[in-house]
Order: sequence, then structure tokens, then C-alpha cells
Amino acid sequence: MANDQSTKTGSPKRDHVLRKTIVNDLRKGDIGESLRRDFKELYRFYIDGETQERLRSYGRVKRFVHISWYLLKNLLLKLTPARRFLLLLSIIFFFSGDTTFSNRDFRFSLNYNLVSYLLLLLVLMLELKDKLLAHDELQIGRTVQKALLPEENPTLAGWSVWLFTRPANDVGGDLVDYINLDEDRLGLTLGDVAGKGLGAALLMSKLQSTLRAIAPDYKSLSDLGQRINLIFCRDSLPNKFATLVYFELMQSSGKVRLLNAGHLPPLVLHGNKVEELSRGAPALGLMKTSNYAEEEIDLNPGDLMVVYSDGVTEARNERDEFYGDQRLMSLIGKSAGISPDRVGERILAEVDQFVGDAPRSDDLSLVIVKRWS
Repeated sequence: MANDQSTKTGSPKRDHVLRKTIVNDLRKGDIGESLRRDFKELYRFYIDGETQERLRSYGRVKRFVHISWYLLKNLLLKLTPARRFLLLLSIIFFFSGDTTFSNRDFRFSLNYNLVSYLLLLLVLMLELKDKLLAHDELQIGRTVQKALLPEENPTLAGWSVWLFTRPANDVGGDLVDYINLDEDRLGLTLGDVAGKGLGAALLMSKLQSTLRAIAPDYKSLSDLGQRINLIFCRDSLPNKFATLVYFELMQSSGKVRLLNAGHLPPLVLHGNKVEELSRGAPALGLMKTSNYAEEEIDLNPGDLMVVYSDGVTEARNERDEFYGDQRLMSLIGKSAGISPDRVGERILAEVDQFVGDAPRSDDLSLVIVKRWS
């Protein structure tokens, strides 16, 4: 009887949740804005940049017709054969009239518009099922990835260190990590695997495990770079590469040893002057024969170094404008005397304000260090 009662009351409860959800959606009052953002993301996903550029030269009516065609065509191409057939059948039935079957004893009217709706609903339910299953798997991947990343900032006498990473999707391809090499030496890493999503996240984990395993054994960062590159070339996928900044801090010195494999140049704040370091050697995974050079810089007490991923400078707003290098350098130039965590929070706040409601276009990561003594 308990099961029967649960079954009887379960459906009204679910109906109540549905009603409440719909009412809350209407109360928010941002449905129009949400639909506009969704269409913009749809447009970017299904139509490539070259086609978008060509569409801008068309008149309003011609552009509407071509956009509709491109969206439908690319949607059909991305579906499985069975779902593609069902959607095409739905479109055909949508433009068909009613059909009546009758004889002396029987009369039946078939509404093709209703059949079209049911077929479309079936395709939508199948696609939503796939999305929810994939989302659950990505959530598990996100949990595993978070477990592999540092839970707290490292400590080293005379230094302050702040680490941050935020994926554009559920999982990301940026690597932020540290290695306690010995009592007075700390290794820090910021890497960026080409692409986003699960594939980039898996390669990021491979890069992280490689660095943790071999970095403590190498005194020369140039040799370390060559070894990591050979491993990445061997184990990575074709046309996949990663950029990397790996550097070491010493407890008793302001000397910083640094390896840059194709990554964006770190920025160093001396007083009120921002200096851009070199980009370094090619990215990891491009060529087995790449050579890597160790760079050495001296940070004075009060100096700040910022290592960042392109998710900072290439963050885009709704007008497709980039946040850019100059905004970042200007902000860092005004950060003398401020702790790394406060500098990082200022960067994040300014980037988020600049992006506004636009979707995140890339993973965003920062490693900020400051020498105090």
C-alpha cells in the first residue's frame, strides 16, 4: 500500500515542481535576454567564422534565409543517421495537410502537423538524454580534475604565491600546479593544452603527472623541457600541443629560474614598471627536435610576477572585443605593494566585468608570485 500511495502522490508532486519552475522562470524576467544569448551561441557554434563574415555583407532578408539554411543544414549533419531521418520526416510532415481515410464503416483523419510535432519531440528527447548522460560524465571528470589540482596555495619563506584556474566548460585544459622540490626550493607550473573540454583535460593530466614525476630529477630546465617535449610528442594526439611555463623559486634568493615553452610571456612588475619576459621555445608536442633554454631573472623585494593563460587576454565581451594585453599590463602596473591574492582578485573582477554576459571562450588561469624579502 505504501508503494501505491507513493505512486499516487508522486505525479502531483512532480507537476507542482514543474509549475513552480515555470513560474520562477517568468518572474525572473530575463527570458528574452537569455534567448538572445542562446541564439548568439547557436550562431557561433553552427556557423564558422568565414561564413559569418560573408553573411554580414548580405541584406536583412537574404541574411535571414541563409542563416536559417546554414543552421538547419549543420544541425542535420551533426545528428545520427536515424535522428536525421526522423527530423527530415518531421519537416516533411509539417508542410503536409491532413489526410482522411474512410469507407462505409470507418472514418479516420490523420493530422500530419501533430505527427511532425511528435517526431520533433522524440528527437529532442533523444538529444537531451545524450546531453544529460554526457554532463554527468563530465561532472565526474570535473571532480577528478579538481582532486588532482592543488587545494591550497604553497608556502615558501620570503615569498607569497597565489594560484587560480577556472575552466570554460565542466573540465579544462589549463594546468596550474606546484611541486615542493626540497625544503627551500619550490617549482610552479602554468600550462595550456590546445583546445577545451575532455580531450584537453586528459592531456593536461598527462602533462601534470609527467612534470611531477621527472621535474625533481632535473637540475637543468633546458634538459627538463627537452624531456617533457619528447614524452608529449610520443604520447599526445596528432596536431595537439601544449604551452608551458615552469619556474623555480629559492627561499634564500630572489633568483628565479624559468622555462617557457611557447607560452605567453610572463609579466614582471619592478616598482611601477611592467616588464614582459620572452616567449621562449616552441610549444610542447610540435617537434621532437625542439630545443629549450633556461631563463634566469632576479626579483627584488616588492617585485611581482604574473603568469597567465590566454583566457585572460583573449576573454571576449558581447561585441567580440578582446580584453587584451594593454588592459592587463595597465592593471598590473597599478599593483605595487599589493599581495598576489588581491592582484589576482582584481584581474578576475576586471575581466568578468569586461566580459559581462558573454559566454566564456577559454579556460582562465593565473599564477602570481611576490617576493617580500
